[in-house]
Amino acid sequence: MSSAAPVVPDELVEGSQGPGPGVGLVETRYVELFGVDRPLVLANGETLGPIRVAYETYGELSPRGDNAIFVCHALTGDAHLAGKRDLNDKKSGWWNDLVGPGRGLDTNRYFLICANVLGGCQGTTGPNFDRATGRTVEVGGKAWGLKFPFITVSDMVQVHAELVRHLGVTKLLAVVGGSLGGMQVLEWAARFPERLGAAVILASAARLSAQGIAFNAVGRRAIVTDPNFHEGNYFEVGTRPTKGLALARMVAHITYLSEASIELKFGRRLQHAESLAFDLMHDTEFQVESYLNYQGKRFVERFDANSYLYLTRAMDYFDLAESYGSIKQALERTDARFLITSYTTDWLFPTSQSVELVNALVAARRHVTYAELESPYGHDSFLLEVDPLERLLKPFLEQTWAALK
Repeated sequence: MSSAAPVVPDELVEGSQGPGPGVGLVETRYVELFGVDRPLVLANGETLGPIRVAYETYGELSPRGDNAIFVCHALTGDAHLAGKRDLNDKKSGWWNDLVGPGRGLDTNRYFLICANVLGGCQGTTGPNFDRATGRTVEVGGKAWGLKFPFITVSDMVQVHAELVRHLGVTKLLAVVGGSLGGMQVLEWAARFPERLGAAVILASAARLSAQGIAFNAVGRRAIVTDPNFHEGNYFEVGTRPTKGLALARMVAHITYLSEASIELKFGRRLQHAESLAFDLMHDTEFQVESYLNYQGKRFVERFDANSYLYLTRAMDYFDLAESYGSIKQALERTDARFLITSYTTDWLFPTSQSVELVNALVAARRHVTYAELESPYGHDSFLLEVDPLERLLKPFLEQTWAALK
């Protein structure tokens, strides 16, 4: 097999540095919430505590405490929203181009909070934590694994709401998120209707479609059938189900793109146009194959397989209407202003699902702004094309802040 570098589209490189000044160096902080004397009661009735939460903040909280915005990350994101953690960090935060002085999430005006979700693997309590020490387990240690309790989007939001309270914020100016992050925003608005002034929901929906659930199921199956999975106890035996996790990422990544973006960047172009391998086992013959393999290999370096199982299942189970009676009933108790966007080539969360949200909000007589944005990049558009989003977000946040003063 060839060892040539994979072809990666420029606009799909995570953490690319956009124009203008960013936030510079940032620090990940940790806090312990829900102590043993007051554990978190999960949606399934079980309790969990203490819970360690990894979070980052950007900007300064105003004297009145009215400029805080909580940013919810998507499925495989984390608390590292923008900037770099040290001078040797090669990659900036996952929404770096949108965060900073004068940008859509303006750190001169707003105090931003971003935290890793419950069940994640980037510093917040999850299945890769040691039950005895309450810290991330090392190879050879005993992690929670599949003994970690089942979690839901509601549980994630309860943890983040407690973090916001811990940071001294009574009411958030806004909660912002895309994809699974958008589901969290909807849960914030339904569960804590008085604690946010605005809800920004990007490329998301009140429930995942059957097609989305199916793709998640394939990804989970790839992980659990990896010989190195060991029923979730792979840390104890010193292995990791890297092949299964990489395959899960490859399958999921296809859903994040669009046919147009794949065709434009790759088409049927060969990785090595001068020769053909004519080998069934040669899995990087075409450039698109090389790209997917590259995504899978990068992913296993930073993500935990058990967390992937838990978070995709939480995404599957999220159903706003089922939890609150209807979408209208879920959202009619809040006075928050809503900004909702969909993208023309997003087939994982199509425009029809955003329109369903908008119609429910109109029926509930809530303030809602909606835009379908043109983009060739599929579901990942909200991460990759920040300029159109910034043009919507800036005035929306300014008007919300003015309305709340």
